[in-house]
Amino acid sequence: MKTIKRRNFLKIFAFIGIFGGIACQAAYALVKSFFPKARYEPPQRFKVGSAHQFTDGPNFLAKHRIFVIKEGNKFHALSSICTHLGCNVTFNKLSKAKKVIVRGKEIEEKFEFHCACHGSKFYGDGTPYTGPAPTPLPAYEVSVSAVDRQLIVDKSIEVDSSQRFTV
Repeated sequence: MKTIKRRNFLKIFAFIGIFGGIACQAAYALVKSFFPKARYEPPQRFKVGSAHQFTDGPNFLAKHRIFVIKEGNKFHALSSICTHLGCNVTFNKLSKAKKVIVRGKEIEEKFEFHCACHGSKFYGDGTPYTGPAPTPLPAYEVSVSAVDRQLIVDKSIEVDSSQRFTV
């Protein structure tokens, strides 16, 4: 049986230690890459400005793809994403208000939403009345910040479209 000299044993041990350490670091980096710390999606809860900045009716916020709708001192927020295939809807102000029945309740409509992609139309509360859109536009929770009195929209919390936040 052949014996290994001490010097050669230390060289082999050092070689295995160096390259083994490099292999372990590479494996650790590979496994860690499957669990990123960063989120690449916009926040679901955000400030949209103070109440006096908004005009009566729908105010489109392109950055967040929502409409913040002001009715006197009441606010609500609707998604601007059509529930059919995800196109942006636009709002059309009606030349004269009309009365419509939505979910058994008569309401007066001053504006409505239209999707240019496939022709869906929604009442002012987001309820579809024509076209291929299967469900209403989602309505989101609106609140006010205690710190600076700005309106906050939380897209992670869907609410009934008839819910209004009073300022």
